[in-house]
Amino acid sequence: MIGPGEYVPDVTEGITCIDDLPQPKVVRRSRNYPSRRCPRCGQRAGRCGITRRTLHDLGDVLAGRPVDLLVTCSKHKCPHCRLRFTADTSDLAVPKCHYSKRVQNLAVLLVAEDGLPYRSASWHLWRDHRVFVPYATIQNWVEAAGEKKAGQPLHHLPRRGPGRLQRLPGH
Repeated sequence: MIGPGEYVPDVTEGITCIDDLPQPKVVRRSRNYPSRRCPRCGQRAGRCGITRRTLHDLGDVLAGRPVDLLVTCSKHKCPHCRLRFTADTSDLAVPKCHYSKRVQNLAVLLVAEDGLPYRSASWHLWRDHRVFVPYATIQNWVEAAGEKKAGQPLHHLPRRGPGRLQRLPGH
């Protein structure tokens, strides 16, 4: 029996052929709705199609396999303003991202709080969670997490001019 803190070599270490890696476990999620409200005008928009999106999620630790989320999303078209949009999947992942938010948050925590280098964080995610994330992708996530968010109020910053800068009374 393997105990806590005991080193166990990774079973995938040394594999050079991608076909020899464990196959991912596919978990199906549905965001397929007959109709949704239009984000632009608020009118009812009927379904006009279906699309699928694959997201890489934290793997199955017991089975030692990666997990892929296969999300089925409905596509809608508003008859009033003619806007085309898909069902909201922002609870699972950022738009146009191949990884779930859980993977992103864990990768940023490994680098920002635990102080791991990007390459070590990438290896840690594969070894312990069976999700492969390139270290450059982790670097982009960490840099994006540290950026100033758009829409923050700037009223607390000093304005131009000596009066505002030195906080002198008057205009």
